[in-house]
Parts: sequence; C-alpha cells; structure tokens
Amino acid sequence: MNKVKKIIKECFSMIVIPAMLALFCGKVLIVNANIPSSSMENTIHPGDRVIGSRLAYLGQEPQREDIIIFRYPDDESQIFIKRIIGLPGEEIEIVDGQVYVDDSSEPLNEVYLKEMPQGSFGPYEVPQDAYFVMGDNRNNSHDSRFWENHYVDREDILAKAVFQYYPRISKVE
Repeated sequence: MNKVKKIIKECFSMIVIPAMLALFCGKVLIVNANIPSSSMENTIHPGDRVIGSRLAYLGQEPQREDIIIFRYPDDESQIFIKRIIGLPGEEIEIVDGQVYVDDSSEPLNEVYLKEMPQGSFGPYEVPQDAYFVMGDNRNNSHDSRFWENHYVDREDILAKAVFQYYPRISKVE
C-alpha cells in the first residue's frame, strides 16, 4: 500500500503540479503566440513563436510602437499581433504611405518597416480607451486601415509581445 501511495505522490508531483503551473502561467502571466502571416515582417516572421506579457500594462498604458497581442475587433475568436500606431484621442492619417499624427507636418519615423508603404488612408479619430494598429509589412498587412471596426479596445489587448523563442531567441522590438 505504501508503494502505491508513493507512486501516486510521484505522479502528482511530476504531472499534475507542472500542468497546473503551466495553466496558471498561460492564463495569468503570458500569452504564447504563433505568427501565421507575413504582416509583421521584418520584425516577426511566419512560423515564429512569441511570448507576450499579460502583466506589461498593469502599471502603465500601451505606448506607440509597442507590439501587442489582442483579440481581432471584427472576430474576437481570433488573436492578432500588430504594432500600436495611434493612441487614444489622436487623429491618424496616412498620406502616400507615411503616418501623420494630429496634423503634424512630420510623419512618424518608422525604422522597423519592411519597405516603403503605399496608399493613403484616413483620417481616423482614435476613440478613448482604443488603439490604431498596423503591421510592419504595411503593403501586406490586414490591419486597422481595413477592418470594419478600425480600433482595438484597451480591454481586448491580451499582452505586450516581449520575446521570440522559436526559431531563434530574441527580444521583440
């Protein structure tokens, strides 16, 4: 009988405890994301795996250029990853591929872009508690410009992308 108890105790400590810890981490601490498309190239590529921190925005608000993991506004069963471009209360306009914020005469300096974007869009008035997001591969990104609901609500942000762990390990910036 002691042998059976010992086996049960070992199984519990080797299987149940790690499984519970993994579930806790996945629901409270992190988001594990698989990148399905090329919309974030050259920062993140199709097939990459990324970890996002669910705790990143506990003491601060999301910032422009943060890469976030969120529920897609037009179908919340889908999870997307994009870069924040427009903050709550701002007006965003894209002219000949360049992003202007609040009628600025200077476009955003977006060194992370894969190539020179094409097209003109907007203006978009970002609501309070919402964000305007775009992919880094603008010419191949299904993002805020094209959605029926153009903005990501603050409550739909799941995590801030922190690092990539497959196929290479690196910080996501």
